Formats: sequence, structure tokens, C-alpha cells
Amino acid sequence: MEYRIFADIVVVTHLLGIIYGLLGGLLYFWRHWLIFVHLPLALWISLIEFFGWICPLTPLENTLRIAGGEAGYNGGFIEHYLIPVIYPPGLTREVELVLGIIALGLNLTIYALVWRDWHQNKHKSS
Repeated sequence: MEYRIFADIVVVTHLLGIIYGLLGGLLYFWRHWLIFVHLPLALWISLIEFFGWICPLTPLENTLRIAGGEAGYNGGFIEHYLIPVIYPPGLTREVELVLGIIALGLNLTIYALVWRDWHQNKHKSS
């Protein structure tokens, strides 16, 4: 039972990491220092998609599920609703590349806004 709970925590963490990696750059406008947390994660997510790597959270989750006596992702809210978002069916290499381009494009757009804001604030304080 504990392993299943830990595996579920890993899935939720995985999903939150993906969301933060895609949109976390916007938090710059709330707390500037968060950019130093977001940028490495955004790069990591893009690299995973472009090179077809596996996030270390995936084998961790599977290990926890196996240790808990489970085989696969059956049952429960988390398995039914969150896992298909993180691991969509029919995920091909081409889809991974498109996801990587979307992640990169989204973050480049956000960081263009961040750069503009930083540049405008720099000139205001001069």
C-alpha cells in the first residue's frame, strides 16, 4: 500500500514538473528568482523530448508499483486521469519531437517576454 502511495506521489510530481517546465517561466513576473529554478527544468524537458530520453521519474514510479505488487497502471483516480496525460497512448517519436518543439517554442515566447520586461526595468532604473 505504501509503495502505491509513493508511486502516486511520483506521478503527481511528474505532472506538476511538466506543467511547471512548460509554464513556470511566467512565474518570473511574480518572483524573479524562480527563473533560476525554471530554466534548467525547461531545458531538461526539451532535451528529453528531442532525444527520446526517459525521465528518471518514470522508472522510479514503475519500480515503486512493482514493489507494491502492481502490474501496470490499473485502478484509481491518478492512474485513470493523470497517467494518460503524462504517458499519452500512441506516443511516437514524431509526436515526441512535436512536443519538444511546442515546449521549446512556448518557453522561448515566455522568455522573450521576460527579456523585454527585464530590459524595460533596467532602463527605468538607469
